Amino acid sequence: MRELVEIIAKSLVDSPDEVQVSEIAGEQSVILELRVAPDDMGKVIGKQGRIAKAIRTVVKAAATKENKRVVVEII
Repeated sequence: MRELVEIIAKSLVDSPDEVQVSEIAGEQSVILELRVAPDDMGKVIGKQGRIAKAIRTVVKAAATKENKRVVVEII
């Protein structure tokens, strides 16, 4: 799922080399922290958070197959 978030984010931003995804794993849940350049923050979040919500929805669907709970935080 980390790779999935990274691929999606790199395709959205102008500077894909500054995209970093760190993973904090627990027993049932996983926290993915997405870091992008300050100029690209709006592109990842989108108008009224629509793109961020879509990213979270796709990752949640992938996590459901593995019976895990995933939280995507954009920093």
